[in-house]
Amino acid sequence: MLVVGFGIRMYALTNQPLDFHPTRQLRGAIIARGMYYQMLPNADPELRRQAINFWNSTGQYEPSVIEKIVAYTYLWMGGEQLWVSRIYTSLFWIIGGIALFALARRMLAPTEPGTRPNRLLPAGALLTLGYYLFLPFAVQASRSFQPDPGMVMWIILSLYTIYRWSEQPSWKWAVLTGLLGGIAVLIKIPAAFIVAGASVVMVLYTLGFKRFWRSPQVWVMVILMILPSAIYYLGIRQGHASDYFENWTIALSHLILEPAFYVRWFSFVQDLMGFTAILVSLVGVLIASQRSRMLLLGLWGGYFVYGLSLPYQMYTHSYYHLQLVPIIALSLAPVGQLIFDRVRQQSKVWQVLFAGVVIVAAVYPLWIARSTLAQEDYRQEPAYWQDIGSKLPTDGKIIALTQDYGYRLMYYGWRKVILWPNRGERALSALRGKSKEFEDYFAKHTANKNYFLITAFGQLNDQPDLKQTLYDKYPILTQGNSYVIFDLAQSLQ
Repeated sequence: MLVVGFGIRMYALTNQPLDFHPTRQLRGAIIARGMYYQMLPNADPELRRQAINFWNSTGQYEPSVIEKIVAYTYLWMGGEQLWVSRIYTSLFWIIGGIALFALARRMLAPTEPGTRPNRLLPAGALLTLGYYLFLPFAVQASRSFQPDPGMVMWIILSLYTIYRWSEQPSWKWAVLTGLLGGIAVLIKIPAAFIVAGASVVMVLYTLGFKRFWRSPQVWVMVILMILPSAIYYLGIRQGHASDYFENWTIALSHLILEPAFYVRWFSFVQDLMGFTAILVSLVGVLIASQRSRMLLLGLWGGYFVYGLSLPYQMYTHSYYHLQLVPIIALSLAPVGQLIFDRVRQQSKVWQVLFAGVVIVAAVYPLWIARSTLAQEDYRQEPAYWQDIGSKLPTDGKIIALTQDYGYRLMYYGWRKVILWPNRGERALSALRGKSKEFEDYFAKHTANKNYFLITAFGQLNDQPDLKQTLYDKYPILTQGNSYVIFDLAQSLQ
């Protein structure tokens, strides 16, 4: 299962990373390139300066760990090979799968302290691993060039150690839980909700309300989990952390009071995870053993609080739900074990038929995942954007309505433009109560700009006020295959 899970993630390995949230993946590629050119001894000075400037322009949301690993790999390989990022993130997911399977085994086959679980493979643990590895959304997201697959790996590792600590509290498991949980939160701050939810519930279950605060092991876990992220996010990145909280949590908190938000959230998640899988996983929580149930309740509770803290992303950004995959997978384990135990009591004929159903259940999502990865070929994108980059004027500032926040043009075409807000950003401004009259809006964003580049024509059609203004008031400087440049310095009226 692990080999097949890794293999499907290597399909179309050299395709450009535009198949899944290209904005996020290209951001990682730009950062890795900047780091690479910074370290490259014989790099062209102008290219080095430009690559580093592009890197700095992306902003730093979290520590650039995976990007640094990829940049060092570029150095070792002697050049940029963007596909190596898929190998690393896929390996992170597979390592997480090994830990998830080990955790599911312990949850299904509790052992006495200090003993090993039964060597027989509980079927529920295999169901957990199969869902985690073969879910089409997980296949696509876990190979993407962003920190989330690594974050999920560290979360799962910390869940395994906190469960082991709950079975037999010891300094070894306490320190490991603190370190692994701390790394997960440092990699990406949303991990804090899942790690904290599981840890708090397991500590209270193990020690009780009256004893937990007197345990030095608990306080060491807390310090190790909090300290690295506190230093980074509240110290090094204090300004960004406060801005992010204000813009994405405080400004949009009114959404959690709207019933439609919860409908959109659940509808979005069930499209990613599968409606049946979600419902069956909730049943799994109810029938799990006591210790396992507490862990699962902590995970689901942490995910729910996480959703309330970032309401807009819950129905717009699929990768914000990647950590839900192992939660559902673990919750499916008790149901899978219950079904398997029942099937074992049947005759061989029915067992063979059941095996056939299991094979179909594994092959079908793999085929869907493969079809999704094969759906589009993006290998021609670099040449397309290089051509546009070469056509852009160099005698003035350019504002653009373009794909992926200008990252395609920046990464492939080596040109940076000022961005005109897309339809999503304009809608988001309205949600935050910052919408303005279009004439004022246009004047503000185009002030001191000489040219307006359009490559995202679908976005342009969704903003008819912008389209009418450009075509009615400004001459076309040049146009070609899927792009047009307006001259803002001239006016038709």
